[in-house]
Amino acid sequence: MPLYSKRKSEKVRTTVRLPRTLYDEVQRLVKQDAVFSGTFNDLFTSAVRAYLKMLKRKQIDAAFGGMANDSEYQNEARAIAEEFAASDWEALETAETK
Repeated sequence: MPLYSKRKSEKVRTTVRLPRTLYDEVQRLVKQDAVFSGTFNDLFTSAVRAYLKMLKRKQIDAAFGGMANDSEYQNEARAIAEEFAASDWEALETAETK
């Protein structure tokens, strides 16, 4: 299940406490139209969404990182590569002749 949905969904009102300096800087950027988002709320929503996306990517990277040390997976990957080696070369040669 995704961490967020791009579809329009129900909005929930919440309160967030920010350090004054951070709040002031965001307000200044929003007022100067220096950010893509039009309002403080839009900027905050975009920032949270980007942060969640980054966390999800880190989770995926960590899962793939474990594969590098998994000898069973490495053996299986080598076997698959060997099985497809001939067809990979054939596909490459076909692509180069076109």
